[in-house]
Amino acid sequence: MSCREIPRCEVSEHCTPDDAWMIIHNDVIDVTNFLDEHPGGMEILLEYTGCDATEVFESVGHSIAARILAEKFKIGVLPEHEQTQTRQTISEAKVSFGLIGASDSLSFKS
Repeated sequence: MSCREIPRCEVSEHCTPDDAWMIIHNDVIDVTNFLDEHPGGMEILLEYTGCDATEVFESVGHSIAARILAEKFKIGVLPEHEQTQTRQTISEAKVSFGLIGASDSLSFKS
């Protein structure tokens, strides 16, 4: 199943507590229903809604469980021409952590 392509300009329109999207590793994540449950608090998520939160997501050192949870909230991917080529998608990161088998893996970007 292919994911819906969502451009950065559309992600930027979803930056309120009632409609909160962000980008993590080229994947578009809808965190609206997770805001109240985020262990680090709602405020940090709201600070990065509507934009690419990959750097801060990685700087915190999120657990494998957090990465799996992020995949659950994935609603799409950036169009290829907007993707950051040096980053892995969440699905690709799961391959790196051995969370899905080789037959399920995606190609890594160079």
